[in-house]
Amino acid sequence: MAEMRRAAAAADHARRPGVPRSSAVRTVVVWEVLRTALAQRAAAAGRAVLDVVDAGGGTGGFAVPLAELGHRVTVVDPSPDALAALERRAADSDVSVRGVQGDAHDLLGLVGAGAADMVLCHSVLEYVDSPAATMASLAAAVRPGGAVSVLAAGRLAAVLHRALAGHFDDSRRVLADAGGRWGDRDPIPRRFTRADLTELAAGAGLRVAEVHGIRIFADLVAGSLIDAEHDAGEALIALESAASTHAVLSDLATQLHVLALRAD
Repeated sequence: MAEMRRAAAAADHARRPGVPRSSAVRTVVVWEVLRTALAQRAAAAGRAVLDVVDAGGGTGGFAVPLAELGHRVTVVDPSPDALAALERRAADSDVSVRGVQGDAHDLLGLVGAGAADMVLCHSVLEYVDSPAATMASLAAAVRPGGAVSVLAAGRLAAVLHRALAGHFDDSRRVLADAGGRWGDRDPIPRRFTRADLTELAAGAGLRVAEVHGIRIFADLVAGSLIDAEHDAGEALIALESAASTHAVLSDLATQLHVLALRAD
């Protein structure tokens, strides 16, 4: 039933004007998880407007749409250029998003303890010095009963993608390397497995509620095909949604999405 709801939401998202289907494929599962988690938190808190902190939120790809839903959103990012672009993007969408310059591992000092109903940390853990310390900061910044959304690079996808590109030695190195890297020229400092992320969340005192594989097939299909063929695009979105929780396929995703909860 949950897979059917996600597939329906994915198809609706793909039909929105100005939303390329190739983009919808890559984000729709995360968006569906976030919308559901926010609705549940709003019901539990008895208020429609929630406080959301996006650690490493950059130019507001998630923050601005969340503000459009009516939530109070703060983006913490080390780049002043990204925060300037965030301000312009928010203004173009006629919403207000607070920007704070700083790093995710300093989140507690920047926004305070228990500042948010939900904390996002997407495509950040790969680059920080200590994922454990950063996860602890995320957990401390969220209120009891709140949620932490983590999106991080998946290790097994790199094994598959390097092999398909003919770089078989690189693929083998990813399996053997402690950080899941294929060499010194690898642009991603660290990759994770499902077990890695679950352990990090548990170590920070969070309970993992959901794990989804993001972009299982999308990065293996040309974006031009997805955007040009309407039926193919919608079918791929539905497939991504259905496979996102599959016991085997989800671990092959380019990114792993974890929704973890802080105890009441």
